[in-house]
Amino acid sequence: MVILRCRFLTINLAPLRPSHLQSHKLHTTRFFRTPNLISTPRITSSSLPTSRSISDEARFARSVLFIPPGVEVEELTDDMVLPGSNIVIGPFAGHSQIKQVEFVKSSARARDCPKDDLPEIAILGRSNVGKSSLINCLVRKKEVALTSKKPGKTQLINHFLVNKSWYIVDLPGYGFAKVSDAAKTDWSAFTKGYFLNRDTLVCVLLLIDASVPPQKIDLDCANWLGRNNVPMTFVFTKCDKMKAAKGKRPDENIKAFQQIIRENFKQHPPWILTSSVSGLGRDELLLHMSQLRNYWDQ
Repeated sequence: MVILRCRFLTINLAPLRPSHLQSHKLHTTRFFRTPNLISTPRITSSSLPTSRSISDEARFARSVLFIPPGVEVEELTDDMVLPGSNIVIGPFAGHSQIKQVEFVKSSARARDCPKDDLPEIAILGRSNVGKSSLINCLVRKKEVALTSKKPGKTQLINHFLVNKSWYIVDLPGYGFAKVSDAAKTDWSAFTKGYFLNRDTLVCVLLLIDASVPPQKIDLDCANWLGRNNVPMTFVFTKCDKMKAAKGKRPDENIKAFQQIIRENFKQHPPWILTSSVSGLGRDELLLHMSQLRNYWDQ
């Protein structure tokens, strides 16, 4: 089970024993378990370990939080946990602001992607999850990534060079009913090929729509990434819509999704709440991305 991906090495843990969720199994890669609330976990003196080498409290903290390399459980404080997430910021976090972004190319196959060995963070999600809106929010430029009222518009692997040092990769959305069977087959072929063969891939941001209840297709995607040791972070989108016109509120949907993951994953991935409308979580997500990149590039 992969914990963190680095340019020269991979940190592993013993494999877990996944349980069943309806007709499929869930697996994990580099995950840490989340609490049963969507608020940021609180670090208190009672939750930190004592002088014992590995205490129950330490194991609990490691299961609740994403603790990056270079951080000891004994050192944890509230201000080290990013607001609206389970992500601890460690010594690999660095410059995170985006000053320059440029579109480089679109590729129909993984082997056609850029070959300059720069780190990449890929963004993936169900069609209409708000993927393009999130990218535009991160770079603070309109229409850097194409937004459309017709889900499924992105059909290629799109590379955007950030600060001339790393890539944001916009991947095709999945699960749109109006996409043809041939297009769905193509998505399976070239997108999975990208995940399995891209050595410069640092992490996948798996976007989850907070405005709808948990979707089996999102759980299937997380399952596949986990089985193939692809690092991921859950990014909940549309978290500004805390009052739903129909059905459950987004905070209830998020808790329901986390509950499913918690019951079926031994460890939970990092997660963060975002909104492309209000900018919620933007700076925190960029900081998390910086520590993943810097660890990979050490």
